[in-house]
Amino acid sequence: MTLEIGKRNKLGYFIEDLWTQGFKLTDENIRFIYLGKNSTNAEDWKVIKALKVTLQLKVEFDGSFYLSVLELLAHSTVRDAGEANHLLREKGLYIK
Repeated sequence: MTLEIGKRNKLGYFIEDLWTQGFKLTDENIRFIYLGKNSTNAEDWKVIKALKVTLQLKVEFDGSFYLSVLELLAHSTVRDAGEANHLLREKGLYIK
């Protein structure tokens, strides 16, 4: 049962991991992240990928940039992280 809950809430665990690593998102940032997730109907892994790209390129949370990356991923046909990395590389948004 616990494993199943973890699978359903990967985004929440990722945000908690950011917190424990010292990166503090505000409540407003977190609400915006979930608003983007819900408005694009994106899977958690795409939301996490968009959040990682945003934080790597902007060094802080930038809501409009995050939403642009998320929309790119959500409205594409990528099925896994490898395809997402390829797409992001094509757009000049990929950092290892």
